[in-house]
Amino acid sequence: MIKQIAWNTFKNTGDINTFLELIEVENTQKNINRINGEKNNGNIQNKWNHNIGK
Repeated sequence: MIKQIAWNTFKNTGDINTFLELIEVENTQKNINRINGEKNNGNIQNKWNHNIGK
């Protein structure tokens, strides 16, 4: 969806920087979703847990 917004913005304004910034937002969002998915699957562990209760 963000890619479509970026493309439409570029077509309307001709501003490549806005297009690139919106694509970067999309990439960041994908990375956050990937990391959250890994956390939910247990692939990323909280490294601070071993210090609790010591």
